[in-house]
Amino acid sequence: MARNQFPNFGGGNMQQLMKQAQKMQEQLTKAQEDLDAREYEATAGGGMVTCKVNGKREVVSLTIKPEAVDPEDVEMLQDLVMAAVNEALRTGEKTREETMSRMAPAGMGGLF
Repeated sequence: MARNQFPNFGGGNMQQLMKQAQKMQEQLTKAQEDLDAREYEATAGGGMVTCKVNGKREVVSLTIKPEAVDPEDVEMLQDLVMAAVNEALRTGEKTREETMSRMAPAGMGGLF
């Protein structure tokens, strides 16, 4: 077999490619760390319930206004809490996907 069958993948070009790959990996790692540190907030019931989550998909805070608490209608409160939590998580996930897609090489946007 010929030694240099793929001329564009030899010597300096391979080193250049490896440097670019390492730089890209560092950028991706930094972006993931930044996304993990962000916080996303959503409300439900006209602000009766507010949920804040971080980029690690953890609930950071949950605020329920006293007037949202009706012992006769616990199901409504449960629905409001779920709606706020789910919306905050969706917002964080959408931001993560958009950020990572922008960093992907052309044609690889769906990789993340």
